[in-house]
Amino acid sequence: MITIREACLGDLSNIASLHAQSWRDNYNEVLSADYLDKKVFTEREAVWTERLTQPQNNQLVLVAEIDDVFCGFICVLGANHPKYGTIIDNLHVKAASKGQGTGSRLLAAAASWSIANYRDHDLYLEVLACNSKAMGFYQAKGASNIATAYWNTSCGNKVKEFIYSWGTPENLVKELARKVTENASSKNQ
Repeated sequence: MITIREACLGDLSNIASLHAQSWRDNYNEVLSADYLDKKVFTEREAVWTERLTQPQNNQLVLVAEIDDVFCGFICVLGANHPKYGTIIDNLHVKAASKGQGTGSRLLAAAASWSIANYRDHDLYLEVLACNSKAMGFYQAKGASNIATAYWNTSCGNKVKEFIYSWGTPENLVKELARKVTENASSKNQ
């Protein structure tokens, strides 16, 4: 059973480790081998230490657990951008837990929080151009590519990224509900 809860300081190591591993798995085309081998965990640990000990007022970090075992997390920053709105800044799920609805459950929780707290802001995220699996996942959840930007990496690289948006967070909730209905109908046939 998947459980979603607010992150706490005790989740720091799991979050930093998964974040670093996700970057190793997906960004080896754009981040240096030296950075990924020697620096990414320490840097991600510093980021998450700050986020979990000194959270911004507009921040939500949730973790997912399957049978009480950590399997993923999401970080949302409300009203982060004047044009694009609330950002899903991170969504990472352990490889062994993918395909079980964990990412969708985390997205649903983030959308619900966004509706409750930042209803007048759209919901978006940034995806590196090299991460086609993530783009496919977000497109399947109803997001549209609305812009192109560039990320200046910790390695000094400039990497192309895409801005994906659902428009309002309600659109994401509706799309996730539609997918659940489709899956239930296909199982009953």
